[in-house]
Amino acid sequence: MKYVVMIFRSVDRGWTAEDDEALGRLLQLERELGASGELISSEGLLPPTEGRIVQLRDGRQVVTDGPFGEAKEQLAGFFLVDAADDARAQAIAGQVSAAVGDRVELRGTLLSAGMPDEIR
Repeated sequence: MKYVVMIFRSVDRGWTAEDDEALGRLLQLERELGASGELISSEGLLPPTEGRIVQLRDGRQVVTDGPFGEAKEQLAGFFLVDAADDARAQAIAGQVSAAVGDRVELRGTLLSAGMPDEIR
């Protein structure tokens, strides 16, 4: 089953030597998950100030520059993995959490889980 491990970061802090170390740990984990065949994709994201909202309004595309979220923490990156089961996905999320030194969010994907009736 496919899972997304989402990494969040405070928008208030700048890049530090600790972030360089965390990035090194994430790259090592990326190599390990790639070698095991569990990694589908992983990416870091540009800061929210680089984002844009794209939407249709009255049939016309409207693009608005960021930042948008009022939350202190924003999505900073992700790992998309194909894990044998929920226990393995949680173990991978734990490794990502340890690498970044903070909590991460783990979610299964709709299509690999079979779309739940409450979402249809």
